[in-house]
Amino acid sequence: MSALVLDHVVKRFGALRAADDVSLAIEDKELHAIIGPNGAGKTTLIGLVTGELVPNGGRISMQGQDITDWTVPRRAQAGLARSFQITRLCEGFSAEDNVALAVQAKLGHSFRFLRNARKEPALREPARAALQRVDLLDRADRLVGELSHGEKRQLELAIALASEPRLLLLDEPMAGMGQEESQRMVALLAGLKGKITIVLIEHDMDAVFSLADRISVLVAGRVIKTGPAEAVRSDAAVRSAYLGGEA
Repeated sequence: MSALVLDHVVKRFGALRAADDVSLAIEDKELHAIIGPNGAGKTTLIGLVTGELVPNGGRISMQGQDITDWTVPRRAQAGLARSFQITRLCEGFSAEDNVALAVQAKLGHSFRFLRNARKEPALREPARAALQRVDLLDRADRLVGELSHGEKRQLELAIALASEPRLLLLDEPMAGMGQEESQRMVALLAGLKGKITIVLIEHDMDAVFSLADRISVLVAGRVIKTGPAEAVRSDAAVRSAYLGGEA
């Protein structure tokens, strides 16, 4: 059973088709990258999968269940998590506090005053375990504002992992990173391969080609190619539409 299936999905904004009859199947435990030029419809596609956008046509399924009409919270409770292109963190809280809030939401607890939440092993232990998975445990007590850009990206990944997702959507996780930070993130994602289904939107082609099991190329709202890295890299239509000299 595929982890995620988009079946002839359409999303229109006026006369613009941001998703134009998109059909795509993401396999269980696959790391599937979606690439394409700016304006190709990648962010729209993520919004459709998360439920932030409602399709004008087609069907979306996760683990065999039709989720087309599900709300964002219902999809999250079913195991869908995402990161954002722009960091969305509680700057005045510590790294551990940020992850503990995600654990608290997953457990369905009310958002009591965080001073009480910090005392609860049911929140603290999973939060620290998630930080350890992204090599950030030694920064657990640091305020978010004291973290580097790369560390904030690692923290976002920890927050997503804290919800124990079945499907993880990563929107430009390496945006704004230097080479060393990007290499660290690539290593973290490589360590997650085969353990969780990951959909990766990323402009860093070195990262995409080194990580992805398969790649889908999106141009003007349409998928023009899906396949393993070498098949995509060597495809003439892909080179013409997107990769150019990078191929």
